[in-house]
Formats: sequence, C-alpha cells, structure tokens
Amino acid sequence: MGNQLKSKKVIVTGASSGIGEKLAWHIAEQGGIPIMLARSIDKLEVIQRQIKDTFGIAAACYKVDLLDEADRVAVFEHLLREHAPVHGLVNNAGAGLFVNVEDMQWGDTRKMFELNVFALIQGTQQVLTHLLANGEGHIVNIASQAGKMATPKSSIYASTKHAVLGFTNALRMEVASRNIMVTAVNLGPVQTNFFADADPSGSYQKKIASYMLDPDQVAKKIVSNLFKKKREINMPRWMEAGSKLHALFPSALESVLKNQFNKK
Repeated sequence: MGNQLKSKKVIVTGASSGIGEKLAWHIAEQGGIPIMLARSIDKLEVIQRQIKDTFGIAAACYKVDLLDEADRVAVFEHLLREHAPVHGLVNNAGAGLFVNVEDMQWGDTRKMFELNVFALIQGTQQVLTHLLANGEGHIVNIASQAGKMATPKSSIYASTKHAVLGFTNALRMEVASRNIMVTAVNLGPVQTNFFADADPSGSYQKKIASYMLDPDQVAKKIVSNLFKKKREINMPRWMEAGSKLHALFPSALESVLKNQFNKK
C-alpha cells in the first residue's frame, strides 16, 4: 500500500475533522501528500503541523467555503496549479439534516444540494481535467447507504446521495479506458460531527450507537484502496446486504424494518 501512495498528492475535502481528518493522517502515514480543504483553516494548520512532525510529510491546507461557487472554483484552480501534478481527489465534505419533508426549510434543502452534489460535481470536473491531462488518477466520492435505501426524515439527504451515486457510476464508465479510477464509498452512520447538525437532539445517535462506524476504520479502508480499481466500498457489510435486499423486495423490507427505518 505504501508504494501505491508514496509521493502521491491527494485532495481531501472536509479535512478538518471526522473521516476527512483521518483520511489525511492515513494518506500521510503511507507516504502520500494530503492536500486538505475545509472552512476551519486553524484546525487544518494544526493537522498540517502534526503530520509534518509525525511523518515528515509536507501536507498542504486551504481554506474554502464549498457552499460558495466562486470561492471553491478559485481554490481548486489555485491548488491544482500550485501542486501539479495532483493524483487523486476524495470528495468527503457533506452535510445532512433529518427532517420530514413538510418541515424542511428550503434554505436547508439548497445547502444540502449545493454541498453534497453541486460542489462535489464541480470540484470533480476541475480535478478530472487535470488528471486526464496527466494520464492517471483516482476520484473517490463519499456517498451513503442512504443513496441506495432511503428512510423517513432523510428525503433530501438521501436524494443528494442518490445523485452522487448516479454521477459516480456514470463517470466511472466515461473514464474507464483513460486510466482514471472512480470509487463510490457507501457508509452507514459514522461517529462524526455530522450528527451535530443532522440530529441536534442526539436521540437518533443514541438509538444507533451500537453500530455506528469508527471514522478511523473507515478512513483506513478508503486509503487502503486508493489507486486501486475498486467500484465501491460498502460499510458496514450487513447494511449493504440490506440495501441489496431492499432493491429486490422493497415493500417487504420496508414492512419488516418499519421500526428500524423510523428511528430518526
């Protein structure tokens, strides 16, 4: 794994905490150079120093508001010039809010689509042009099991992740013959700050605490598959099995798992 990542430059969005922070650490541990993006530049600079002190890797960091189109376009343009050639991109940044459709504020809907879908697609487009020019690369999009199996109160979030999966699957086929790898990562609930906004009451987290994923283990799995041809990474496995069953027997599974689906 170390040889695959050695000196490879990998952009990671949402790198100031959670899965993104752990991704940066594991990339550096394997000899790669993480290029970290987030709004919290102070947190990124701390991680940057720690990575330098621990691994001797000169990670890079950039402040960016991915909800601001002009800002994200400018930052990606700048870092692609400054760090050429870049070899990979992990679209990790995302947000959710668990609310019934009738109670969802339009502003929150727009923000979820702007961050989870539009920013991801636009950043991917910019990086893809760069990767194609260099003749190699890997794009990893963090989707969700919600993109395969929607549940109550996740209508908008699930919609964004359905979009991410559709985009990722089509992109994979478009660049299959051009030495660009594309991977979707479909996760169940992960122990991160995601739930501070998605579930402010904390009630959902308490109900699912027993099977929430460890962000470090998730990041380790993703990094172990960087620069390998991998269609999907699905965690946990039992949830992926549920998604497959739901695709085959949706009504039956929704009936059997009604209580589970309504834990939000």
